[in-house]
Amino acid sequence: MTALISPSLGKGIEGGDDHQLHQARSYGQLSSYIVTPAQLNEALSKNVHSKLSTAPKIVPICAGWYLPNDPSKRTGWESFSKSRIPRARFFDIDAVKDPDSPYPHMLPSAEAFADAMGKLGVRRDDSVVVYDTNELGIFSAPRVAWTLKVFGHNSVHILNNFRLWCEQGYPLETGEPPGGPPKDYDVQPLDKTKVISFEELKEIVQEQGKEGAEEVQVLDARSGARFQGTEPEPRPGLSSGHIPRSKSVPVPSLLDPSTKALLPAAELRELFEKKEIDPSKPIVCSCGTGVTAAVIDAALTEAGFPEEGRKLYDGSWTEWAQRVEPSERLIRKIGE
Repeated sequence: MTALISPSLGKGIEGGDDHQLHQARSYGQLSSYIVTPAQLNEALSKNVHSKLSTAPKIVPICAGWYLPNDPSKRTGWESFSKSRIPRARFFDIDAVKDPDSPYPHMLPSAEAFADAMGKLGVRRDDSVVVYDTNELGIFSAPRVAWTLKVFGHNSVHILNNFRLWCEQGYPLETGEPPGGPPKDYDVQPLDKTKVISFEELKEIVQEQGKEGAEEVQVLDARSGARFQGTEPEPRPGLSSGHIPRSKSVPVPSLLDPSTKALLPAAELRELFEKKEIDPSKPIVCSCGTGVTAAVIDAALTEAGFPEEGRKLYDGSWTEWAQRVEPSERLIRKIGE
């Protein structure tokens, strides 16, 4: 049985600058790609959830996920079942993927994605707000939000974040998640401009530094130790290290150390500037399996970097480390 905890709150939407106003026009009912608990609560309070209503809805989606070597063996579904935003649905990134790929989180087919969204009771004109677990803060939600975007869902947002939602006393639902009728969710093709393949990235990396080659900035979300090759990967037998000429941008560096929420836009811009990341040049975001690479992608958007020319390497380090040949010297470690 579901229990709803709904305290009385008097919280309003925060003000915004010109960038935020532009984002409001771009993202529909909510004011930006990254939204605060106050903004989401305000929007949900005004949203019609009558079963008879055909108006677009705001749908919270939990994208909770833990690394396979999590010491406590936690799962996203367990976290979702324990405590969630009212009327939220659960998106399982371990299930909605390419089932035939040897790599963990490759994008599903357009048909499989549309089927999964329909089973969640989401329609294409709904506004979707993706959020993470209380325990981890911003972690896997950006991957699901990015997936929605590459399959053409227009109104997508990331909650910054569920830990703050809980701490600030916004409504929570507990107990067995209620089911709902499936919806029709029309199939849209994958936007291939937002994804880069192993073959394409390998060619780019091999050409980097040569006369006339376009500079492509590869940003790696894994820990600094994994990037440097001094700490093992969470998947047994996989070499650590990094793609030549890539830059280390560990996820924790993009987050508030206490709340695990994305840093403010100005701080993110300063961080990217210190790492000499050029907004005018193409960017590829990578990580372990294509999940936390999307945290960098979200941070770049929040910092005001253009989305054009930015891609995510879906196979990320798990694919790269398994497919490159030792003789190619395409795995670098500290001191090399």
